[in-house]
This record gives sequence, structure tokens and C-alpha cells, in this order.
Amino acid sequence: MSLRQMEYLVAVVEEGSFTRAAETLSVTQSALSHQIKALEREVGGPLLERLPRGVRLTPMGRAFLPHAELAVRSAGQARRAARAAAGAADGELHIASVHAVAMGVLPETFARWRRAHPGMRLTLHEYASAGELADHMDRGVADLAVGHRPTHWQGPVEPVGSEEIVIAVPTDDPLARRGSVRLAELADRPWVRCALEPIVAGRPAMDAICERAGFTPRNAVHTEHTSTAVRMARAGAGVVAAPAHVIAGIQGCAGLRVDPPIRRELVVFSRAELVGAARAFVAELRQTLPGALAGAPPGATDTPRTTSAPDPAAADPAAAAPGATAPAA
Repeated sequence: MSLRQMEYLVAVVEEGSFTRAAETLSVTQSALSHQIKALEREVGGPLLERLPRGVRLTPMGRAFLPHAELAVRSAGQARRAARAAAGAADGELHIASVHAVAMGVLPETFARWRRAHPGMRLTLHEYASAGELADHMDRGVADLAVGHRPTHWQGPVEPVGSEEIVIAVPTDDPLARRGSVRLAELADRPWVRCALEPIVAGRPAMDAICERAGFTPRNAVHTEHTSTAVRMARAGAGVVAAPAHVIAGIQGCAGLRVDPPIRRELVVFSRAELVGAARAFVAELRQTLPGALAGAPPGATDTPRTTSAPDPAAADPAAAAPGATAPAA
């Protein structure tokens, strides 16, 4: 069994046919088919079902594919890390993130990186949820991920800053003329809630935050994505708690700072220690995070984390130290 055979299998599955995979790999279709059959003999059974139009994984193939993907991607990461450690000016770096962080945090870092390293290509992998991001990182999809601290992650995790959670309202809302708001003032307002809001101790984080402010939010609208929730708030469907960098790019929407502030930690995590270009990218990220994300202002408090070691504050938001707040999506 060789890495090339596994690479061929992954290509066939991704392309959906031997013909397109052969074109992508720049090999003949007969050579590709021969290598796949040799791999199937090695593992002891068929991995692919040949159909009149395309291919389909067999049960054995479905069990084998994740391991093949990890092997192929890990080999690619190893090559990139070795070239970067040797001082290679070209090559590529794969970054993964959830969409809300990618759109608000990464563009400036990517632009500065490209100016400083014009020969190195960046590939961004975006995911809808933190769980999906961690799952794909565990399968080796990227060299590093930028996002919120993952639960029970076994590899390196490095804090790089924080994002502030603000309250989004339409610009014609009476509150929009103010720079900040106390959560208790929103007790009678309808709320827009997002499915991507983090769950802490088995419940949406914002429920615990509002509870400590003395009320239960009146949920009026539920959405799948943060950017959609903010646009609902802009239209007047209700207030929503969201990262400041998401609200900043939406016209007609004002972001009110919460008093006391709510902040959420941003981290970089990976499967292996970061070296070479990956390490340089993290340094660039720390330099280019927007000022509102680079560090908490006086009086702000870090949010509880869920880590592999039990954290009483993370296990029960209501038990956190006075003033501490859990994150919102």
C-alpha cells in the first residue's frame, strides 16, 4: 500500500469519476485504474463501486477513506513544513476557519502576508460551525485553524487575541445613538438567535449571560448563520448579539458595546507544532488583528473556556466570577 495509491483513491472520490481524476492527476486512466485495483487487493476487498456514470464508495471504502485522506493531507503538510523550515520562498499554506471569523479577522492578515510573501499561495477553508471546523482539522485539511478554542483538542492551541460581542440594532433605533447598552435594558426586546451560538453547560451561552443580567431573552427569530441574524436585526426583527467585526461591514446596522463588555477568545490550533511559514503566519495574525480584537479594554473580562481539563466556570456559566461573561455567536 503506497501513499500514491491513497492519493489516487481520494482523487477519484473527490472528482466522482476515473476520467476526471486521471485528468486532475495527469496520469492515464488505465494507470489510475491499475493502482486502485492494486490497493483493493492490498486491503482485501473493493473500495469503489463502478457505476455507469461515476463511482460510489463501498462500505469498506467508506471506512478506509478518512484514513487515506488523513495520510495524503499529512504528507502534504509535512512537505510544506519541510520547505518552509528550509527557507523556501514559494509553496503554499492552508488556513481553516469558521465563516464569521474568516470574513472579519483574516482579510487584512492575508493581504499583508501576500505583500510580504508574494511567492507563497494561501488557501482558505471555511466552515459553518466550530464543530465542523475541528472535525476537518482533525482530518488534516489545513496547516492551522483560526477560531474559537475547540473542545478537547489534543494538539497545540495558542491564544492570538479576542473578539468583542456587541448588540446589533438598526441605525434608526433609538438605542443606535448611544455607544453602549446594559443587557437589562433589552429585557423587553425581541431577540434574534443563531444556531451557531456556542453551547455552554448544555445551553446557549447567551441565555446564561442574560440570566445573570436578570431576564430571559424573548426569542423571536432563529437563524442558521450569524451574518443572517445581523441582517434580521438590521431589518428590525429583533436585537442580536454578534461579533463586532461581523456587524461592522453591514450598512444600516449599528453595534452597541455591552456594559460590562463581552469578549470571546480567538486562538490558533493545529495538529502539530507550528514551524516555518505557519509560525510566521501566526506572528502576522497577532500583528494585524483589528484593535478591538487585539486585547480587552480595562474592565473587560475573558469568557469561560471549555478545555480538556474541567473548568468550573466553563461547566457552569452562572458560577463564573462576578463580571465574567460567556461568549455569544
